Amino acid sequence: MAKRFATQLFVSRLSAYTTDRSLRQLFSPFGQIKDARLIRDPETQRPKGFGFVTFESEDDAQKALKSLDGRIVDGRLIFVEVAKNAEEATTDMNKDDD
Repeated sequence: MAKRFATQLFVSRLSAYTTDRSLRQLFSPFGQIKDARLIRDPETQRPKGFGFVTFESEDDAQKALKSLDGRIVDGRLIFVEVAKNAEEATTDMNKDDD
């Protein structure tokens, strides 16, 4: 069975000047967005340079990934990939290298 393509994308290497709104605007040409948010430092509230964008459909997310991964935005080369869910990330971190 083929693996499903997720609707949530992880976006890294974002400019310090990127906002939640500009992140949403960057991805909106590719389809309907459920959520677009930057991850912020809890103490300073400054963006950490990465965020998540969640699309309504897998097709839209895939189009955005193909179009924006490796693109220069606000003077920075950004990377876009399918976000891992918390369970997958935990499993990957706990693998033994036998």
